[in-house]
Amino acid sequence: MQFRQQALSKLQSPEEIDLPVRFARPQGWLVLTVTVLFVIAASVWAVTGTVSSTLNAPGILTHGQGSYVLQSPVAGQVTAVLAEEGKRVAAHTPVLRVRTAQGTTVVRTLTAGRLTTMVATIGSVVTTGADVASVERIARADDPLMATLYVPAGSGATVPVGASVDLTVQSVPTQQYGVLRGRVTAVGRTAQSRQRISTFLGSSQLGEEFSQHGQPVAVLVQLDAAPHSKSGYAWSTSDGPPYAVDSMTPASGAVHLAAQHPIDWLLP
Repeated sequence: MQFRQQALSKLQSPEEIDLPVRFARPQGWLVLTVTVLFVIAASVWAVTGTVSSTLNAPGILTHGQGSYVLQSPVAGQVTAVLAEEGKRVAAHTPVLRVRTAQGTTVVRTLTAGRLTTMVATIGSVVTTGADVASVERIARADDPLMATLYVPAGSGATVPVGASVDLTVQSVPTQQYGVLRGRVTAVGRTAQSRQRISTFLGSSQLGEEFSQHGQPVAVLVQLDAAPHSKSGYAWSTSDGPPYAVDSMTPASGAVHLAAQHPIDWLLP
């Protein structure tokens, strides 16, 4: 009975149709406005804005002409080391003197370059074909340094020629002297095996290191010249390190890839 009385009283009351209707509170309009503005701004940025990315890869400083492993043509005992590690040598320079059963043989370099590693020592016994030294090929004394980066084969196609590169050199404190500047001059299109890398760099250890995650492609980086600096190359700091940088020094490179519009990531 109580519910019936309430229903009858409601039918007898006016509907209050003259009162204004509130569709949303002011706070709701503010949130809606901010959301719409944000969506518009994000859409404009996705079309007109750009995002750059980097590709990091290990590498080494070289003169770009590769190295070779010097092998002993005879078996015997090393009686003298005739060349100093780290020094430039001319073609056919005596490197070792080896005493054999037939007499003494002198082991010489094949071409001009820099003696990067001396494996044999005085008193050691070598066999025919044994590795005794590594020589980096250098045609002229003023040949500039370059960097060779070993990029995963799947990422090689994303590296454009001319891309800027920041190189962190192992022998240079980055926090004090910054990074070495350079630009990509060539990108290999075929993956390189461990053996091929070892042959080019004259080191099986480096070949193993650069191919431990699969066969990479080689990216050649030309260093930016800066005659005023001690090293002869441009760094992110004003002068760079107060000393020269040697070849066969490990480095890691950050390749700045081409900038893209964010909308390109969404569209097929």
